[in-house]
Amino acid sequence: MKWTRAACLLGLTVFLLTGCMYPDEKLAENQVPYKDQIQSVQTAVEEFRQDNGGILPIKTKEMDTPIYQKYPIDFKKIAPKYMAEPPGNAFESGGIFQYVLIDAETNPTVKLLDLRMAETIREIQLRIKTQGYPPFKERISRNVYTLDFKQLGYKKPPYAVSPFTGQNLSFVINTNAEVYVDYRPDLYQVLKKTNQEVRPGDDIRPLLTADSMFVPAFSLPYTLDAETKEPVFLEK
Repeated sequence: MKWTRAACLLGLTVFLLTGCMYPDEKLAENQVPYKDQIQSVQTAVEEFRQDNGGILPIKTKEMDTPIYQKYPIDFKKIAPKYMAEPPGNAFESGGIFQYVLIDAETNPTVKLLDLRMAETIREIQLRIKTQGYPPFKERISRNVYTLDFKQLGYKKPPYAVSPFTGQNLSFVINTNAEVYVDYRPDLYQVLKKTNQEVRPGDDIRPLLTADSMFVPAFSLPYTLDAETKEPVFLEK
């Protein structure tokens, strides 16, 4: 079984996140996404970039970091010069969101990564590690499976709340014992509404970010099934 460095970093992130204690009023404030806060960060990022020859104010990540977690904004580089302080809902301020960039090389755009999913993923991974092996259940794709959560001690399967639709999303696992959120229900809904050209073989996750403040955190790539026209995991 392969326990990746990314999984360890995930655990550390959640430990730091859940270790911060705030009054209930402050927690409520820090759990709400605001478009004006995203815009203020976007402006700060663009001003920093202009003043620094195109360099982005981001933290350095390993090359194999998943794309939606690869470009977290480094608020130490833009505050207080370009903005007074990080937004209240940012992780750096005790919030539940990590501010990240998408399209970093072509059109750097600020989005939110919901860190609440990370806590559940960390717990699942710890239970798998304690058991010694992942209890695979059903094969979904070449290297993607559902999990038998009863074997991990769950009375009910855990889930993540989608930042896009509000519906409950399940978790899947790959053959490297890495746990991911399954965004197929969200993609199914957006595919019914989109006017964009979608081709089998393309990663269709950008459909979720196009009109949203969020990114599909902890996700695998998806594409369009040529026959059913439904979202499926993109097999490399």
